[in-house]
Amino acid sequence: MPGETTPVTVLSGTLGAGKTTTLNHLLRESGELDLAVLVNDMGEVNVDADLVAESSDISAEDEELIELSNGCICCELRGDLLDAIGGLTRDREFDAIIVESTGVAEPLPVAQTLTLGFDQSDLDPTEFYEETGVEPLENCHLDTTVTVVDAHQFQEAMESDEILDDDGTEKHLGDLLVEQVEFCDILLLNKCDLIDEATLNEIEATLEILQPRAEIIRTTHGRVDPDDVIATGRFDFEEASQSAGWIQELREPHASAEEEHGVTSFVFEARRPFHPERFAELLDAFPKPVVRSKGHFWLAGREERALMLNVAGQSIRVAPAGKWIATLPPEEREEHFEAYPDLKELWDDEWGDRGSQLVLIGTEMDHDSIRDHLELCLLTEEEMEADWNTFDDRFPTFEEPEAIEDAEAGEHDGQEEIGLAD
Repeated sequence: MPGETTPVTVLSGTLGAGKTTTLNHLLRESGELDLAVLVNDMGEVNVDADLVAESSDISAEDEELIELSNGCICCELRGDLLDAIGGLTRDREFDAIIVESTGVAEPLPVAQTLTLGFDQSDLDPTEFYEETGVEPLENCHLDTTVTVVDAHQFQEAMESDEILDDDGTEKHLGDLLVEQVEFCDILLLNKCDLIDEATLNEIEATLEILQPRAEIIRTTHGRVDPDDVIATGRFDFEEASQSAGWIQELREPHASAEEEHGVTSFVFEARRPFHPERFAELLDAFPKPVVRSKGHFWLAGREERALMLNVAGQSIRVAPAGKWIATLPPEEREEHFEAYPDLKELWDDEWGDRGSQLVLIGTEMDHDSIRDHLELCLLTEEEMEADWNTFDDRFPTFEEPEAIEDAEAGEHDGQEEIGLAD
C-alpha cells in the first residue's frame, strides 16, 4: 500500500472468547494480504504466539510475528507496544497489522496508545524512542477495534463473581466484558453453534443496547471475512469513546417501552440526595435484571463532590466524579454557564447543579419497581431539614482527587469495588 499508512486492527475479548482462533482464521483466509501480527500474553511463555506460528506461514524469525509477554498492553507494556508497531512499519511494509490483546486488556487505553503514541501525559518515552527519535505511529493508524464475545458463556460471565488478576490489579469478569463491548467498532459474537437461536437473539439485543454503534457479526470457530475486520476505516476515537449505550441514553433520555427480547433502558433523575444508608442497602441487593448502570449521584453529607456509580453485571463500583459546579468560584461558575446554557434551566437556587442521573440497562426490568426503590432511597422532606452528617455512611471515602477527565470514557482510576454488606 504505497503512500498510505498501515491499518492496525486490535482484537480484544475475555479469556476463552476465541481471539486466537479468530486470528488464525484471518491468517489462513487473508489471501494476498501481507499481514504482521503482534500477540500480547500475560505469561512468561506466550502460548498464543506459538499457536499463531503453527497455524500460518508467519514466523517470529521473520519478524512478522512479535510477542509481548509478562505484561498487558493496556498498562505496563504500552511503550513496548509502540516500539513494536514502529519497528514493523519502519523496517518492512505490510498491508495490515493485527494486534491480539491479552484477555484482561481493556481496549480504551490500547486505543489511546495507538492514537496518541508517546504524547500521552502518563507514558514515558522508551529508551529506543529517545535514541532514534522515530515517531512509532507515523507510518500506521488504528483502523478497526474488534471485540470477540463468547456467546456460550455470555450470560454466565455477566452474572459471575469471578475476579481476574491483571499483574496484581484485580478486574471483575463482568465489568471487563462490558468495558470491551462498550469500546469497539465490530462485535464478533462467537461460538454461536453452541446455543439456540432464541438465546442468541437475546444476547444480540443486549449487545446492541450496550454498544449501539458497533456492527455485530455472528461467527462459529472465529470464521469471519477478513474484509469485515481488516482495513475497514471504521475507527474514530471520539465516536468510539462516546458511543456506549449508557452515554447515548444520558444524552437522549427516554423511558423505553418493552422491546423485543425484553432488553430495555431508562434514566433515573432526582434533585434530592440519596440517604447513604438506604442507598447502600439497595446496592447490597441491586436488582438482578439490571446488567448495566452508570451515572453520577448526590449522597447526603457529601455536598462538595458528586460520586459515580458503575454497575456491570455483579460488579458495583463507586468513584469520585468531580466537584459540583455550585462549589466553584463565581467566575468559574459563569464560564460553565456560558459553555452550557441549558445548565441555568436546571439550576436550583439552594443546591445548584447537585442531583443524580443514572442510566439503567437490563433484561425484563420492571421500570416502575426499580424507579420506586430508587425514589425510596432519596431523602424525605423531613430528612431534608435534618443534620445530614448524622446519617450512617458506609460508602468509601476518597482522597481529594484531581479532576477526573476520563470518567465518561470508562477510566478506572479511583474507583473502588464495593460489597457494602460485607
